[in-house]
Amino acid sequence: MQVLLTGGSGYIGRSTIPALIRHGHTVTALARSDRAAHTVAALGAVPVHGSLTDTEVLREAARQADAVIHLGSDLGGDTAEVDRAAAAALQDGAGGRPYVHTGGVWVYGDTKGTVDEDAPLNPPAITAWRPANEREVLARADEGGHPVLLMPGLVYGRSGGLAQTFFAEPARTAGAVPCIGDGANHWALIHVDDLAELYTAALDAPAGSVYAAVSDQNPTLADITLALSRAAGCPGRIETLTLDEARTRMGPIAEAFALDQQLTGARARRELGWTPTRTDPLEELARPSSAAVGG
Repeated sequence: MQVLLTGGSGYIGRSTIPALIRHGHTVTALARSDRAAHTVAALGAVPVHGSLTDTEVLREAARQADAVIHLGSDLGGDTAEVDRAAAAALQDGAGGRPYVHTGGVWVYGDTKGTVDEDAPLNPPAITAWRPANEREVLARADEGGHPVLLMPGLVYGRSGGLAQTFFAEPARTAGAVPCIGDGANHWALIHVDDLAELYTAALDAPAGSVYAAVSDQNPTLADITLALSRAAGCPGRIETLTLDEARTRMGPIAEAFALDQQLTGARARRELGWTPTRTDPLEELARPSSAAVGG
């Protein structure tokens, strides 16, 4: 099938386009710049010039596709409004064809043990806008649409992203990886290549489905920062920050990094036949080129 992708030139998109092509799909990808167009074309996708605010472009591109995967995000001050309008336009164009929307597990807050997709929501401020948008997306299932919601954990593997920016890169100049508190909190992780395979599988999911995109690897922040210290060339050098100190240094995202989250991806494995293959995140995070992104 022909799949329209937003965010194709981003970290997750750069793994998802090849995964879709390997599974026999053709891909068109939104590109907001010539550089993004070159990136997606090099990966094998046909660029569609436009941004997430170009709702008519989105609607028409979705109308011409057999399915849509929405990975893109706008990080300006109106993130929620842009996402809501883009999702609506894409779903308008997709009609009853599959539309896969990207959320994130941070909306569950502290999970108090291992939970699944039905856990109550308690998002930190940085993702507090997501649940309302996601309810609107899923409501289209009652109107003849075919929405599917993926909730990725913190994505790692290959290159770039949040752990690189906020943990590994500072260590290369400061000589130590920051750790919020004692690091006893857990992070729910997913390798970028496993996530790309799940996006591909989600095209066949029933309308209204919600999947936690996690690989059941929930290491502690202490273990993650220790691995990142090896990647950054300062093995074992950890700088402990209070949450207030982390907020000052990192901004509001520090609250999300401090969440204690353990989730299972059993539903996706059971219903979609998805099988994560990356089972040792700490080993990969310790590699010099390793990084993560997510939430």
